[in-house]
Amino acid sequence: MPEGDTILRAARRIRPVLEGNVPDEIRTPQRRHTMDRWPERLAGRRVTSVDPYGKHLFLRFEGDLTLHSHLRMTGSWGVYASGARWRRAPRRAWLVLRAGDSEVVEFDGPLLELMTESRTRFDLRLQALGPDLLADDWQPDRFLRRLRADDPTRGIGDALLDQRIVAGIGNIWKAEGCWGAAVDPWRRVRDVSDEEAVAIVENARPRMLAAADSWRKETSDRHVYKRTGMPCPRCGARIRSRGQGDDNRTTYWCPGCQR
Repeated sequence: MPEGDTILRAARRIRPVLEGNVPDEIRTPQRRHTMDRWPERLAGRRVTSVDPYGKHLFLRFEGDLTLHSHLRMTGSWGVYASGARWRRAPRRAWLVLRAGDSEVVEFDGPLLELMTESRTRFDLRLQALGPDLLADDWQPDRFLRRLRADDPTRGIGDALLDQRIVAGIGNIWKAEGCWGAAVDPWRRVRDVSDEEAVAIVENARPRMLAAADSWRKETSDRHVYKRTGMPCPRCGARIRSRGQGDDNRTTYWCPGCQR
């Protein structure tokens, strides 16, 4: 599933094309949106901002309308020169916005909806989100309040994936953040100090911001994620992995130096 760094990178690529501009063309090739009349409803409206929040992306238009996207496991945003070949098949495009000589395309977007701006402020799913780890105004205290209000018997690795506690972390950065802070992801939340909890997310934050600046997916600097059986770069112990939490997401950790 695309994590917060992927969404931030997409927003940074989309902004120069759409922000402040009126799209020249809007198309909704996916059949489920045929009757929604988005091209007609958005025609002539300027894109006022392109805003990431955790794993969500918001394209805000004049007139109180917002396109909201969550890519889940399959979706992707792409920016292309008009006429250039897309990286996914055209039949997989759900939304195409052309401005000037560029196209912004959303593929396979399990959650793509047009909503009023006021609805985004009252939507229970969105209001439940925790603080965005990559936001300019990131405040660890808000994260800690949410964490301490959660189930104290839950493993810290599982809690970090809960977007109601902190928005933007997925399986990769959960594993890498715990490794960076030398905290066992299986340790119960109540047994993790405030300093350790903050160290986990603040270890992940600069690496996620750096990944958002990268044009390609970097894997060489990962220490435990998908490195099962390989030696830990810090202590040499063999990295382990197994499913964690109700969703059984695979957790990677070093039993030698993560306590």
